[in-house]
Parts: sequence; structure tokens; C-alpha cells
Amino acid sequence: MLVKSRPSVSGLLVGLGRRSLDNFRDTMQIAKRRFATRPARYPNILWSVWVLVWVLLTATAFVRLDTPAGMLRDQWSPGFVHLADFFTQFGLGGWYLIPSALLLVVSNLTDWRSLSRRSLMLAYNWTCLAFLVLGAVGLSGLAVNVLKYAIGRARPLYFDQFGVLALHPFAFDARFAGFPSGHATTMGAVFGVALLLFPRRWYIALAITACIASTRIFVGAHYPSDTVAGFGLGCAFALACGLAFARLGFIFRPMPSGLPVRKATFRLIAPRRKD
Repeated sequence: MLVKSRPSVSGLLVGLGRRSLDNFRDTMQIAKRRFATRPARYPNILWSVWVLVWVLLTATAFVRLDTPAGMLRDQWSPGFVHLADFFTQFGLGGWYLIPSALLLVVSNLTDWRSLSRRSLMLAYNWTCLAFLVLGAVGLSGLAVNVLKYAIGRARPLYFDQFGVLALHPFAFDARFAGFPSGHATTMGAVFGVALLLFPRRWYIALAITACIASTRIFVGAHYPSDTVAGFGLGCAFALACGLAFARLGFIFRPMPSGLPVRKATFRLIAPRRKD
């Protein structure tokens, strides 16, 4: 009587490694092929208008709000500051990057060929969403960290010492890492992703993300102009990622204007089967 031997741990790891490599190669081949066959339509996006509005809003916040914010940083009630400090934690990039990265790891180790069509579409949509969030939040996070240390603006916690506009470029000191706000950039990216996926509910997404971004002012970590600049930066990165995804055909398709619109097939919950 023959006894079937169980696969060894090393054999399982080798199999997972091969599957992961195959999935990665397949993904890269699909992206490369689609980029090569689908022309870019990015010029239809008025980036100059976006930049102008972003700069004007940031400048307005700097002129009108930064000095009062610096003077009032110790005037907020302890309860309000405690509440703001709680909600400001949701502006940390880890809340969005870690689940997305874990989902991509699981996706990369999945045997896609064994899935049913229904499960395949569901897994595909969740994987695309993870890529979108990782791109929007991750890339904007890298950009804002380069900018804030290159600019070196003092935080409002040191308003009495340095004033509203004290720049120490490349000081690599947390005291001089105020502009733009990293938390606000993350919230801008989250808003941008929500805007692309649920354009009819943009006001709900804006209210939530803007409120979380504004908590950086009340905890004394950033000036209003820091948060406005960061929010706009994150939103721009999300839109850029949406444009790239539309060209690839992931989640979105390009409209005649060049703007991405969500595909009807993008669903994160499997539809109920009809009896």
C-alpha cells in the first residue's frame, strides 16, 4: 500500500515563491502591453489651473490665517485638543498603506487560475483598489517628506521663537518640517480616491477628510497653509494615479475629456445570485 507523502515546508515555500513571481510577471506584462497600445490623454487635464488654485488657496491661508493660528495655539480648551489629537491619528499613512500592502501580498500569493469567475472579479477589484490607495497615499507621502525637509518651515509650536515664516532648509529637524503637512497630504489623497470612486458623494468625503486634516492646526503641529498645501498635493497625486489607472483599464475608463470614470464592473461586494 502506497502512502502519499505530504509536501515539505521548503517545497511549499518554493511553490509560493514561483506563484508570486509568475503573478508579478503577468501583472507587469499586462501593464506594459496596455501602456504600449493605449495612447495617453493627459493633456486634457488643466494642471496649470489646478496648480494656480492650489497656490492661491495656500497663499490666502498663509496671509489670513497662519498668524492668528500661531497666536491661538495655546488657547483651545484641553477637551477640544484631546478630541483633535484623537482624530488626527487617522491622518497617519499607515492606516491606508499597511492594509493595502498586506492585501497585495495576499493577492500576489493567490492562485488566480483556481478561482471562479465571480471570485476572480472580486479579487481583481480589491487588488486594483489596493494598488490605487498604495500609489496615491504612498507616492504623495514620499513627495511631501521630501518637500517638508527641503523647505524646513518651523511648526506653530515654536511660533514665539521663530515666527510664522522661519525657514531652515535641509535641517532634518522635526521642528522644521511644517510645510506641507504630511497628515493633510494623506487626507487629500484619501479624498481624491473617494472622489474618483464615488463622485456623487464628494461632499461627504470632503467633510470627513478636511476635518481630519484640520486637526493638525488645533494640536499645534501645522499652520492652516501647511494643511491646505498638503491636502491639495495629496489630491493631485490621487488624480494622477486615477489617470494612469484609466489608461491601463484598471477600475476606471477615460472619458472624452480625459478624466477617469469608474467602470460599471468595479464592485467590492459580489452581487447576489438570482435564484
